[in-house]
Amino acid sequence: MEESGAMATRERIVESAFTLFRELGYDATTVDAIAKDAGVGRSTFFRSFGSKEAVLFPDHDQLLQVVETRLAASGPDGANAAVSDALGVVLSHFLAEGDRARYRYGLTSSVPSVRERELLNSARYERLFARHLARWGDDTPAARMRAELKAAAVVAAHNAVLRRWLRGEDLDPLPTLADALAMVARLFDEPESREPVVVVVREQADADAVLAAVEHLL
Repeated sequence: MEESGAMATRERIVESAFTLFRELGYDATTVDAIAKDAGVGRSTFFRSFGSKEAVLFPDHDQLLQVVETRLAASGPDGANAAVSDALGVVLSHFLAEGDRARYRYGLTSSVPSVRERELLNSARYERLFARHLARWGDDTPAARMRAELKAAAVVAAHNAVLRRWLRGEDLDPLPTLADALAMVARLFDEPESREPVVVVVREQADADAVLAAVEHLL
């Protein structure tokens, strides 16, 4: 009962905040104004959200937990599927937000503190993906580096697809995300995992032609 009451209070605060942001402007809206409109005190506001910026990203911690749970349930063989599923959940959440997501996106280009908050959120996703990608590797320095690079790539792919939707350039972004993550997976596939290629070369074969043929096969 207490948990449901706290969730209802959080949503009331968020609803008041976004309403006032649109009516008064983000900078002109104070925490006191949000709390008064939501019918709560300042202390309740700060127990629910640590700052005005945090109200713009109300579900970030919950989304991170969903991603953590999905990745933790997977092993190396299902790594790419786990990454795709997790980011699909995150993107679907933003799509469901609709106008809230678009309003927040507009603020990131005009309010430095909101932009900083968004970057910090993306960094948290990167660290989470990197940790699990490293867990699925062989714990060598090269594997850990590969995990960090792939984590940065999958988060960048998600963010690029999301921005295209926010700008109205892609009305069906979930298939686009799947395609983008498939590109990332191909880039980071281990060479050992590919089917072996046997090339038979004539003794006098042109080296450039051989290289071109091998590249085509790979």
